[in-house]
Amino acid sequence: MPVNIRKSVQTLFNRFGWEVRRTSYPSSEEAVLRRFLVAMRPGTVLDVGANVGQYGASLRKCGFKGRIVSFEALPEAHAQLCRTAAADGNWIAAPCCALGREPAETLIHVARNSVSSSLLPMTDAHLQAAPESRLQGTQRIRVERLDAMAPALLGGDERILLKIDTQGYEEEVLAGARSIMDRVAALQLELSLVPLYAGAPSLRHLLDVCADLGFELHGLIPGFFDPSQGRLLQVDGLFSRTGSG
Repeated sequence: MPVNIRKSVQTLFNRFGWEVRRTSYPSSEEAVLRRFLVAMRPGTVLDVGANVGQYGASLRKCGFKGRIVSFEALPEAHAQLCRTAAADGNWIAAPCCALGREPAETLIHVARNSVSSSLLPMTDAHLQAAPESRLQGTQRIRVERLDAMAPALLGGDERILLKIDTQGYEEEVLAGARSIMDRVAALQLELSLVPLYAGAPSLRHLLDVCADLGFELHGLIPGFFDPSQGRLLQVDGLFSRTGSG
């Protein structure tokens, strides 16, 4: 709607004592995440695969006021993440590393758009949908277990939401977090509907992994899609403890 028309409509409604405000669409990413946070009541969010802090910013926009602990493996993105977190009194940027099953040093495939970087090679399906994600190079990084890093970063016995967006490496992160899983009240995982990274687990397999850990699917947020085909390629799965409602 043009600005002048919008102002005229607002003025008209104001004359009758009404105030018009823009609201979020009920199924928008922000609206779904806000409802999930209200239902799960986490005190801390572990943001694994934070890039420069986009998810943490979304949490604040959704009204989350608890502690955010963000993890990022790429040094350049991590430096920007640190600057963003430093401006928030309750947001911590963990030391620069990837999270996985076992401590190691390895190479990460660095994508031109940064956010598609992964420890796994990208498939043609991903490249066709997002040419800007093409490989730029590799970089040597450190991999740590979340189990080993959590004690120095977590507080008391607060409920945890564990968000993992690691481009096909989600199961490996979960495997390295077993000792804290009893404190995790909810999960948010990136789930691929088609193979986007070589060696990544299937959607069905990740659903089984979450079920074995005691979580059931609570909701979905649509994500990455192929604009040339109009096909949805990834979603974020929201998981709650089985039987928690």
